[in-house]
Amino acid sequence: MIYKILTVAGLATFEIYVAIPTGFAFGLSSLTIFLASFIGGIVGVFVAAFLGQKIEHLISKFKKTNQPKKENKPNFAHKMWDKFGIIGLGFFGTMTVGAPISIAVGVGFNVNMHKLAVWCCLGVLVRCIIFTTIGHYGMKLF
Repeated sequence: MIYKILTVAGLATFEIYVAIPTGFAFGLSSLTIFLASFIGGIVGVFVAAFLGQKIEHLISKFKKTNQPKKENKPNFAHKMWDKFGIIGLGFFGTMTVGAPISIAVGVGFNVNMHKLAVWCCLGVLVRCIIFTTIGHYGMKLF
């Protein structure tokens, strides 16, 4: 049983969309799935934030500073950043594509990691609540 819970938590560090159905496939209770996926998701946020800053420092050591500036056209991520800011990146980004990707984009935008981590954690909480509830009531249909 402990291996099943650790598997769900381990999967949730990368992608909650995989962890929650796996927990139901293992036959775990909804509360156990929620707690394991929430804890795994929070660990994933902090690991991504810690590694994101380390990778950024490593890349900045090898980055050439005297390159000519290119004209940047605003892409989708920049438009969303301008419209929703750190809340959109942390909360809605975590809800749609996951916390590690949201943090990677935040590192690229040079966002305050503490604020981004808080919003990503809230996104993980809401995401776990919603998808565990959907899975619980979906399993009751069978």
